[in-house]
Amino acid sequence: MLQYNRMKMVAQQGIRGDSASSIAASVEAAIREGRLGAGAPLPTVRELARALRLSPTTVAAAYRWLRVRGLVLAQGRRGTRVSPRPPLPAPSLAPAPPHLRDLSLGNPDPTFLPSLRRALASASRRPGLYGEPTNRPALLALAARRLEADELPRGSLAVVGGALDGIERVLQAHLRAGDRVAVEDPGYVAVFDLLAALGLVPEAVALDVTGPVPDDLARALRAGVAAFILTPRAQNPTGAALDAARVRELRRVLGRHPDVLVVEDDHAGPVAGAPGLSVCHGRARWALVQSVSKSLGPDLRLAILAGDPTTVARVEGRQSVGTGWVSHLLQDLVLALWSDPATEARLRRAAETYAVRRDGLLGALAAHGIAAQGCSGLNVWVPVLEEAAVVAALAQEGWAVRAGERYRLRAGSAVRVTTSALAPQEAERVAAALARSLRPESRRASA
Repeated sequence: MLQYNRMKMVAQQGIRGDSASSIAASVEAAIREGRLGAGAPLPTVRELARALRLSPTTVAAAYRWLRVRGLVLAQGRRGTRVSPRPPLPAPSLAPAPPHLRDLSLGNPDPTFLPSLRRALASASRRPGLYGEPTNRPALLALAARRLEADELPRGSLAVVGGALDGIERVLQAHLRAGDRVAVEDPGYVAVFDLLAALGLVPEAVALDVTGPVPDDLARALRAGVAAFILTPRAQNPTGAALDAARVRELRRVLGRHPDVLVVEDDHAGPVAGAPGLSVCHGRARWALVQSVSKSLGPDLRLAILAGDPTTVARVEGRQSVGTGWVSHLLQDLVLALWSDPATEARLRRAAETYAVRRDGLLGALAAHGIAAQGCSGLNVWVPVLEEAAVVAALAQEGWAVRAGERYRLRAGSAVRVTTSALAPQEAERVAAALARSLRPESRRASA
């Protein structure tokens, strides 16, 4: 019966082909069009070979190609299944319906993003040409001074097209498909998706309010991970931030694995509401990516990459035969903004206001007996029993929040509430709505 059902599945889902490439293309089309959902099982190699009248070697080659692309996972006795997050085009996150107050997207408050008008006026108006330095020396010099002021490692420096672009280039510089990468759990959705697209295998590391739990990181390192990606502050989605004691513990654990690549995603930087700390000091292979998306604006697709000389040289070498460089216009804009004292004052106000808004919701939730996390950054993470029910209940009361499922590997259920633009008077209303949404769960939990 199981074999019959799987053969029926082959027909229904349109898996076909007479070569490894055509079979893989048909599976990819089925995933893209929704005929094969996330986590769906594929036929065994022998079953599909029998159905298509091909050799098992051909089908195995197709499955291997799909694994390298991050579209499917081989799960031992559970067989081959579609990846939970296959790297294929997907609808972008849409704003909430107009009648809902949108607390779901993780955006900075636009009122704290500096105006580009003055920066554009001061930027160079001379057209950039081939043969010029790829990175503006003045921008790198200013970036180095900013890193040193925060007592962060600076190493070699480069300019990349945003945090994820930098992380992807660093991973590609050192890792190969099939390598395991330790990641925070809960963690950033886009990092999980990026690993899948690169054919890398995530190894979940538990978090608490001060970042990755050292004992769980030690377990992941013993399991043989080749790299570790962490967010030192404003962790998305939980708001966790390293403190000095946790940094010392993590360095001690990582010190026993000197060859592991460590990548820090400092995406919020000066508006995180927590000091800059790093576990990368003294490591042989490391990278620190500082994006301007949360501080200067998401549309400025630029980040500073600091790292060891080999890592940065590999990233720049690969960049030189691809995109070539990050737009000099963007580099000049960031340089102008960073050089303007008004920008620094605005960023300080942003960090202070984000902290007040974050703490306002945490306090209102605590008054209702609801535990939540959010010691830095733009979001608050609220553990719940049933994410979908809570999201739906809040929508009925006029609030849009994000279900936590996509942010989790093994961690418990939760919802993420973006607080960056949450007015103080709104915090109590959100907390009260959350409390009402959780009452049915409380009854079920105590039954």
